[in-house]
Amino acid sequence: MRKRALLLLMSLVLIVSVILSAKSVSYAGGPTDEILNYTITVDVNEDATLDMNYHIDWKVLQSGGNLGPVSWVEIGIPNGHCSDLTAQTDNIKKIALSKKSGEVLVRIDFDKSYYEGEVISFDFSLTQDYMYEMNKTGEGFTQYGFTPGWFDEISVDELVIKWNADKVDRFTPEGEIQDGYITWTTSLNPRGRFNVTVIYPNDAYGFIVEKYNDVAGGSDSSGDDISIGVEIFLVMVFFVLTSLWPFVVIGILIKKAYDRSRGFTYGKKVITREKITYHESCPHCGAPAKERKDSCEFCGASMIKSKEVIKESDAVKDKEIMKHKTTGVYQYGSSPNVYISVHASRPKVPVSRTVSSSSGRSSSSSRGGSSHSCAHSSCACACACACACAGGGRAGCSVKDFYNTNLKLRQLELKDRKKA
Repeated sequence: MRKRALLLLMSLVLIVSVILSAKSVSYAGGPTDEILNYTITVDVNEDATLDMNYHIDWKVLQSGGNLGPVSWVEIGIPNGHCSDLTAQTDNIKKIALSKKSGEVLVRIDFDKSYYEGEVISFDFSLTQDYMYEMNKTGEGFTQYGFTPGWFDEISVDELVIKWNADKVDRFTPEGEIQDGYITWTTSLNPRGRFNVTVIYPNDAYGFIVEKYNDVAGGSDSSGDDISIGVEIFLVMVFFVLTSLWPFVVIGILIKKAYDRSRGFTYGKKVITREKITYHESCPHCGAPAKERKDSCEFCGASMIKSKEVIKESDAVKDKEIMKHKTTGVYQYGSSPNVYISVHASRPKVPVSRTVSSSSGRSSSSSRGGSSHSCAHSSCACACACACACAGGGRAGCSVKDFYNTNLKLRQLELKDRKKA
């Protein structure tokens, strides 16, 4: 009877696993989106800045289940030296610059949500600076290098780069001159990329050597000022800390004396440890994990895969665990998704005191424990999760080139389908 029950249970588990696997395959078995056309038109201004116009035809291939429709995207641009950001199509409700993880992005909110089979066609423009290098290909010449963004899981059917041919000395790779523009046309597989280089004489436009140095060094024009400000701030912090530490010590001593007067002292340091394992991607919607996030930023599902309280007897056997003795969250060795949460405290414990009592003319004293106790409870919650941005999500992650000229188009909201 028990064997039959066990076989029945195993069969049910197998059936459920097959169903879940089928759902997973239906979600991950094909691309969620497709870029039909991705066109960038570039004109060089007299001050050597670039007027860049983006056109994208984005087709939604999947929007059912937990994936949801596309309602806004973020597009990476070369760097933060950007101005005149303008929406060029009416379906863009809002457009603004944002910055995440050191990357400069253009956030575009659409005026509606787009579902499976629909195509989002949108345009925007901006003026981009700090894009050239001087004398790299030879004395007296300046070059622009540009690599349009690529996608980890989405193909681009048609990529078109149009660069104004005026005053150009040479360019690579080969391209056609159409209506005054050097035109490159290609397609990109997932993770595919395409690079172009355009070279001018140094006197063609108002090239500035200082801007070349900033680009080559990867620094911002205000870097020196920022460094000086940081140094001043650190000096101020040093003087504040050195002047305050005596008062901190006195405050600690007064606090301990006060606790003893109330019948308490601090006991031996107590350390509790917990091993936390995080999902690499959301188990509910498939979105990539974000560092130090317990829940998915898209659907709110828990990103914690498991929690395990570490016994002291087990901790002493692991040097990686024992080296952390202060409250905090620490990555466990080289494991990208496993962290150790440490909580260290010194609990208050009662101290012995003299209790005196008198009756008539005689008095006696005895030493005993405190007749009352006070319980204090506190909860310190620390969490973290591994950052695993290697593609995934709606548009995936593109790797930066020298100028950070990457493009990220991500569907970042999950909404229920509107009622018909």
